[in-house]
Order: sequence, then structure tokens, then C-alpha cells
Amino acid sequence: MTDSNTTGVDHPASHRFKLTGDVHLLLINGNSVLFGCRQNTGFEDGAYHPPSGHLEQGESVVTALIREAKEEVGVSILPESVEFLHVMHNPSSGGRIAFFFGVHAWEGDPENREPEKCSELRWFPLSSPPDHMIDYCRAALRHIAAGRPFSLYGW
Repeated sequence: MTDSNTTGVDHPASHRFKLTGDVHLLLINGNSVLFGCRQNTGFEDGAYHPPSGHLEQGESVVTALIREAKEEVGVSILPESVEFLHVMHNPSSGGRIAFFFGVHAWEGDPENREPEKCSELRWFPLSSPPDHMIDYCRAALRHIAAGRPFSLYGW
């Protein structure tokens, strides 16, 4: 007997919804956090944003964060130095889940390793982030400052 759909209704598992996962690095030096100024990305160019990126298949959020830190700003981070700060769910691009992590210890001096996408790196006080930044990130920073580990954005 073959497995066929005789009802005309798709099996729910065959079209399971999938989220895009993002990781965001708050590299913290004293009371300051490192941000990069976006350029040539086609989205929010000129806005400041912490080093970030998408999860790749088969990697954990911590592994993704460590990889992105090395690729974007040239620092090495040990897994035990990664501190979970916040997770945000938003509906953009079909659905995203953004993980924010803080890191106080790393090896190397931060440098701009993606000058085609980032015009500069700059430290800002955590209490006074850049004026021009992507709104969901600003909202996440407010939640982090208030000690809230989870938020919804844009629903």
C-alpha cells in the first residue's frame, strides 16, 4: 500500500514552519559594548548593530556566536565565556528568533574583518547606545537592561 493523500489535505509535518535563528554578540568591555556601522547590506545601512549572524545547519547558538565573533571582529571566545542575556521572537522575514549573548572575556583585539559590510567598529556605553540602530535591537537592549530574558517584537 502506498502512502497517498486521498483527502486533498497536506500532512502538517510535510510543511512544518521553520524559524530563522540569529545570534547577537554583546562584547562588553567595562560599561561599553562594541557596535559596527552597517554599510552595503541593503538593510538599515548606516545603523549601528552588534556583531551578529545566522545559525548554520548543525551548529548550536553558542558555536554560531563564537564563529561570528571570529569572522566579523576577529576575537576568539571560549564557550564558557558566553552568557545568555535575551531571546526575542519576531515575525520579520517569515519568522525569526534572535538570541543575545554577553561576553566579558575574549582573546584578541576587535578589528573590522568585514569592511565591505561594516564601515567602522565603535564602543558605546551600554546605558547610552547609538542613536541610529535597528529598532528590534534597541528593544532587546531595553529588555536586557530590565533583566527580562524573553520578549516578543512586532506581533
